Amino acid sequence: MNTINYIKMQLYSLGENVGIARIAAAAFAAQADLPISVIDEIKVAVSEAVSNAVIHGYGSNCPDGRIEFEMLLRDDRLEFIITDFGKGIEDVSLARQASYSTDPERMGLGFVFMESFMDELEVESKTGHGTTVRMYKRIHSPKTH
Repeated sequence: MNTINYIKMQLYSLGENVGIARIAAAAFAAQADLPISVIDEIKVAVSEAVSNAVIHGYGSNCPDGRIEFEMLLRDDRLEFIITDFGKGIEDVSLARQASYSTDPERMGLGFVFMESFMDELEVESKTGHGTTVRMYKRIHSPKTH
């Protein structure tokens, strides 16, 4: 599988940076000549993953928390990898269930949206060490320059 493009960003764990990740993901996905509706779905999935890192990984607006955001354009798919080094998730399978949230003020639909808008979702987490979310979107023929 050939990598056509790769970007890695580091973000502080601030709510304001969710929008930056979202815009970056849209611009990156545009290289694959995807329909706007698919790019919108990718934006939502990335927003949810980065929001989870900010809110659940570190607690809202923790500027000393660090989030890594990687984007890869391959021959056949886009990959988005969001990693935080925060609290981690005790039970990933429980966290992926609809309406589950450790915060009663939240709807608990982040993983549901990620899973429904992307073709594949992987979540790895270790309590006290953080979480990595990998999302994949299949593409047919990316632009190559």
